[in-house]
Amino acid sequence: MASLPNDVVSSVFITGLKNAHGVEHQALALIDRQLDHLANYPDVADRLRAHRGETEQQIGRLEEILDGFNETRSVLKDAALTLSGNLAAIAHVFAPDEILKNSFANYAFENFEAASYKSLLTLADVGGFGSATPLLTQSLNEELAMAAWVDENNADLTRRYLERRAAGETASH
Repeated sequence: MASLPNDVVSSVFITGLKNAHGVEHQALALIDRQLDHLANYPDVADRLRAHRGETEQQIGRLEEILDGFNETRSVLKDAALTLSGNLAAIAHVFAPDEILKNSFANYAFENFEAASYKSLLTLADVGGFGSATPLLTQSLNEELAMAAWVDENNADLTRRYLERRAAGETASH
């Protein structure tokens, strides 16, 4: 690989960190809206609550890395992505299969976050920002674990939704 100017790598890395920070705020908004609608799926609520705690820690890790570069988070990105997270979650509220749509969206979102962390790890490697690697790796592993949980529970969740629907019970949430 050709030698890349450190200022370019650093700039792309910092932008990526700020983007990830905003995406984690979006994740909090998505989780919070979903938690309001999970009375019939306590296992999903428990896992989302646990991941919410991880997400808060991920935000802290990103801020720690940004602090090391004397950079601050992007308030505008955080606000915009929080708003879009709220809007995305609200879009599913009126769907009779809200729980399924949210599950599909969660799977996609967790994989999006994982891809972001993988890219940040590559940038950290290329730029020689090794102190960020353990923090980013921890966040990546949490996102991969959440994506795996959603995937592993998809069939059971779908079956429970169908059973509730067939019984004439509230099935969406």
